[in-house]
Amino acid sequence: MAQKNVNQEEVVVAEVVSKTEKFFEENGKAVIIALVVLVAVVAGGWFYKYFAIDKNQEAASELIIAAQDRFAGETPDYALALNGDETGAGFLDVIEQYGSTDAGNIACHYAGICYLRLGDLENAAKYLAKFDAPCRASLPEQVIIAQNLGLQGDVAVELGNYAEAAALFAKAVKASENSYTAPYYLVKEARALAAAGELEKAQDCYKAIIANYPNSTESREAEKQLR
Repeated sequence: MAQKNVNQEEVVVAEVVSKTEKFFEENGKAVIIALVVLVAVVAGGWFYKYFAIDKNQEAASELIIAAQDRFAGETPDYALALNGDETGAGFLDVIEQYGSTDAGNIACHYAGICYLRLGDLENAAKYLAKFDAPCRASLPEQVIIAQNLGLQGDVAVELGNYAEAAALFAKAVKASENSYTAPYYLVKEARALAAAGELEKAQDCYKAIIANYPNSTESREAEKQLR
């Protein structure tokens, strides 16, 4: 197994920001960067934990390396990371050949992000939804689950399905109820609710931020929205 995948400290991922970030005017890129880095770190943890057990897992781990490199490079090539070429597999290859492995599972998440970055909302939604969240997730794993649900919410917003987006953001909040990610997705939920005409419910989200996460960056926006 490649040392790169088993060493969490060496895992680096590129910043992932969907078009919805601009639409919603997110409160700084630092939150997004940190979330995506956590995805990479946890993915490395999953690889280390499971892939030495099964040859298919190990083969999948080896296969996904090239796609990860292209996804996480200084100038990410999302199309190449997705489809691969003669020099290395893409996330779709990993899914096709080893879809039942943990690498195949996380590849669905990556593939969804790639499609989102490439503007293919239909396939972005399809592959993000294919990601199978573990039943008993650790705290870092919960962040991945939350991000996956949040990105599905981003796609729903892009498609104008604000009620659906709000429901997905609400699930993202529950998936990772910590002071870092929960207020982030509560703001998204509030904005989606407002776009859906559910202004009172949107205000409830802002109130929840102030009540439960008063020291968060998002609490300032919540206070502004409730004035």
